[in-house]
Amino acid sequence: MAGSTFGTLFRVSTWGESHGKAVGVTVDGCPAGLPLSEEDIQKFLDRRKPGQSKFTTQRSEDDAVEILSGVFEGKTTGTPISMVVYNKTQRSSDYSDIASYYRPGHADYTFDEKYGFRDYRGGGRSSGRETIGRVAAGAIAVKLLAQFGISVTAYAKAIGEINISQERFCIEERDNNPVAMPDKEAAIKAQELLNKKIEEKDSVGGIVECVVKGMKAGVGEPVFDKLDARLSQAIMSIGAVKGFEIGAGFAVAHMSGSENNDAFTTDENKNIIKKTNNAGGVLGGISDGSEIVLRAAFKPTPSIYRMQETVNKDLDNISIEIKGRHDPIIVPRAVVVVEAMTAIAVLDMLMISMTSTVDGMKRFFER
Repeated sequence: MAGSTFGTLFRVSTWGESHGKAVGVTVDGCPAGLPLSEEDIQKFLDRRKPGQSKFTTQRSEDDAVEILSGVFEGKTTGTPISMVVYNKTQRSSDYSDIASYYRPGHADYTFDEKYGFRDYRGGGRSSGRETIGRVAAGAIAVKLLAQFGISVTAYAKAIGEINISQERFCIEERDNNPVAMPDKEAAIKAQELLNKKIEEKDSVGGIVECVVKGMKAGVGEPVFDKLDARLSQAIMSIGAVKGFEIGAGFAVAHMSGSENNDAFTTDENKNIIKKTNNAGGVLGGISDGSEIVLRAAFKPTPSIYRMQETVNKDLDNISIEIKGRHDPIIVPRAVVVVEAMTAIAVLDMLMISMTSTVDGMKRFFER
């Protein structure tokens, strides 16, 4: 299977299946000397693990990470960092019927068409459990970015038709409710909506917004490896993401040039800044020094408990009721995944940009 690796200098390769022995990741390209422990990684994995509320799958996993290589005496060595999380509560029998038919909204049909075979136990590589490796790698990227004063913060912006209010925005509130919304009032309404959908045996989608602060101008490439293009690839590679936008996003299609253009000015220290940020922190594929603001649209969880129509391998039209343990919404647990993939993409582009000028390379050799 191709395509399990992301990044150029900071390279992340995930491996494993939902109901296999374990899932994990290898991170290559992390510089030596970064303080790193399993506790650093676990804090991020705990934000995505299942069973934390009625709005997540009730599969109960500790998702305890083990660092197998690349760290010695509490610091990275510059060699590949391998991490593993063992699967402990698989219930593969819940998925035995799936081998004979294709679940609506899932990758069952496309996997069969591509490989002539698929791991039907929980979706195999297309399971959301694959994101464990991404989050573990993202924890390293976040910690490394912090060395440069760069932070990455994601949260649920919308769940179904419930949107957060900027007037009530409080990032600390994100971790105080089970829907990861930085708005207490919106979080209460979202939970009411989810309770209704659970009763109806249905699910909903939503939007995750991510903000990168502290990024200097000049990171990114002007053609195929634009910063926003790499961010888009990173975010769109997350299962269930069906839309990506940066800055004003699709709203720019309804603006005039005078509305969309971000006017330049200077601050009290004569630094160039923008009066607005419709560009989302990226101009011409290169960071402009403003906050990078991106959003990911997640589809509703395809595994719902109501009757659905599909086709089996014998090409018969059938009706099914899916069994198993599934999230009524993906968004709350996906927040940290968006955060992780954003951090990985930003860090990789930052490292690439360090070789953009001769002066930059000289600073390294003349230190």
